[in-house]
Amino acid sequence: MSRTRRRFRGSLVVTAVAAATALLLAACSSGDSGSSSDKTKGSADDPVKIGVVGASGDQWKVFTDLAEKQGIHVKLVDFSDYQQPNPATTSGELDLNQFQHILFLADYNNNTGGDLVPIGSTAIYPLALYSKEYKTVDAIPAGSQIAIPNDGTNQARALGVLASAGLITLKDGTPSLSAAPADVDTGKSKVKVTPVAANQTGRSLGDKSVAGAVVNNDYIKDTGLKASDAIAQDDPSSDAAKPYINIWATRSKDKDNAVYAKLVSIAQSPEVEKALQANSDGSAVIVHETPANLQKYLTDVESQLKKG
Repeated sequence: MSRTRRRFRGSLVVTAVAAATALLLAACSSGDSGSSSDKTKGSADDPVKIGVVGASGDQWKVFTDLAEKQGIHVKLVDFSDYQQPNPATTSGELDLNQFQHILFLADYNNNTGGDLVPIGSTAIYPLALYSKEYKTVDAIPAGSQIAIPNDGTNQARALGVLASAGLITLKDGTPSLSAAPADVDTGKSKVKVTPVAANQTGRSLGDKSVAGAVVNNDYIKDTGLKASDAIAQDDPSSDAAKPYINIWATRSKDKDNAVYAKLVSIAQSPEVEKALQANSDGSAVIVHETPANLQKYLTDVESQLKKG
């Protein structure tokens, strides 16, 4: 064989090896392309974005510190009201949110055609009635005005609190999960209800015309009161409270994301839950439910709302 022919064959070998290497690299790159975001999600450059209401809560500092120690970077996105985090999660602006109970999510999914799902639980927070002027329910004068949250799910729950306290009577056949002010039998009720934005219920107690307000846990501090100052509340330990289990939610396609599951596990650690309890003034009832059970509860509530 001539030197020229040997050089030619050598160049073919080099070319073939280079081509094979290029194909291998391309195949690896192609195989990784679908999961590249999963591999980087939680990195300093691509933190997990979590929508919350009340990012100043003590539990969030403990949570983010623990997550970072375990190699997961998170970015809390704080919202002032309950209407914004779910659309932001659906659109992909957020990866997760943690601010709502199952009933609230069911109402959102039904009304928007959304597919957000629960992947972990946190606690049930009693919904309670507060007053700066009256120390007991019986002391509230007939005809008084009571402020309640105006979003559908918290509004229905608030009406249930007032009905249990004997302040209002709901019309016969009123669905408990979708009760509205129009369902109040005014002729048989002691007080009048006034729906306002959830983040304004606590502040409404500064109005002398308002005798009391049903205030969500996130906004109790706005009243200048403590959870223990409640003069009436629902029972967080009853089966009827399951729709009010607070949850971590994400898009259906991300329900099995391992990074998100790890964050739920961190949130359920003793350190975070201790801080959560302290932030709730001891009112939170911790709940550990499986994602499968939470999804069953969600599906059932969605069905009840559609029938209602």
